[in-house]
Amino acid sequence: MRYALPLGLFVLVVILLAVGLELDPRRVPSPLIGKPLPAFEMETLAEPANMLSRADLDGRPYLLNVWASWCVACRQEHPLLVELARRGTITLIGLNYKDTRADALAWLADRGDPYRLSLFDADGRLGLDLGVYGVPETFFIDAEGIIRHKHIGPLDAGAFERDIAPLIERYGDGS
Repeated sequence: MRYALPLGLFVLVVILLAVGLELDPRRVPSPLIGKPLPAFEMETLAEPANMLSRADLDGRPYLLNVWASWCVACRQEHPLLVELARRGTITLIGLNYKDTRADALAWLADRGDPYRLSLFDADGRLGLDLGVYGVPETFFIDAEGIIRHKHIGPLDAGAFERDIAPLIERYGDGS
């Protein structure tokens, strides 16, 4: 009887851990879904004197892909992004996150640049506003600047077809 309470607590902890291990960390819902992309004004990666704001991106849907040259997982998804850009499937906007300009530009030169443009978020402020807690992350933004989907981790063809292609069909292709 005196071991019933500790044993019951132990069983409860084991059950909670088992349930937690079954959860997919990529399926963490974002509180920003259905809300506007946070306001910003920041430099582009290629041209530091060129400042862009959220309003400059409104008017067509796009994928906002958070990436960095130091990100190993970004290498996994990059061929897919290059292919999407080549096919003109959707406009891609990069958000270079906590990186150096020289490393990021060299990375794109070596691997190909799928982005219409990349924003340069050296200190991670916009990433923080977006709730980014690891790269890569990809957001589908509609023509009104509303976040419709967040993909955590490297984007692959299956996730693109399952989660993003229907959004492109619904909200337009960004061309």
